Amino acid sequence: MNPDKTELRRALRRARAQMPPAERAAATQKINRLLKRHIKKGRHIGVYWPLGRELRLDGFIQTALKRGAKLYLPYIEPNRRRLWFTPYSADKTQQPERKRGRAKLFVPQFAGEKRRVHRLDLLLIPIVGIDRRGYRLGQAGGFYDATLAQMKYRLPPRTIGVGFACQLVDELPVEPHDIALDGFVSEQGGLWF
Repeated sequence: MNPDKTELRRALRRARAQMPPAERAAATQKINRLLKRHIKKGRHIGVYWPLGRELRLDGFIQTALKRGAKLYLPYIEPNRRRLWFTPYSADKTQQPERKRGRAKLFVPQFAGEKRRVHRLDLLLIPIVGIDRRGYRLGQAGGFYDATLAQMKYRLPPRTIGVGFACQLVDELPVEPHDIALDGFVSEQGGLWF
């Protein structure tokens, strides 16, 4: 594990956690509103289940479902790093097939038709941090990077990192396996790479 990235994760998580509740609520609402321009009927969009203090996409998800987009949640393939994506259900009774992870930060894994990332039109990716070149700092699992790397010879979906402005830094340390995203949306607007 890269010690520089570990310390950066701590600092960026701290900055996100220290956002006053009213500021965080207003920023969340604005980001969800800004993301709505990417919704089109019939579009296949990958979203995520927020862990810890990650940005919640509730407003975006509600609007996307109303407009006829199809939403998918990440599904971690057992014993592999690559993600599949399973249908998101607006049904409040949707129960996880299994849970992956430990403590409070478990990732629910939902059953359903599994779809590879290249069959999505848009992928919204949570961040711990992101730099002005589009390189993201995630939770340290490497799942998104491994998944996008597998799409080397296929047309990948548009990838947008989503989070708060306090998570944007000038430059992150980059390793050979890191893959830049197409954009970043925060309460300050969109940044495209």
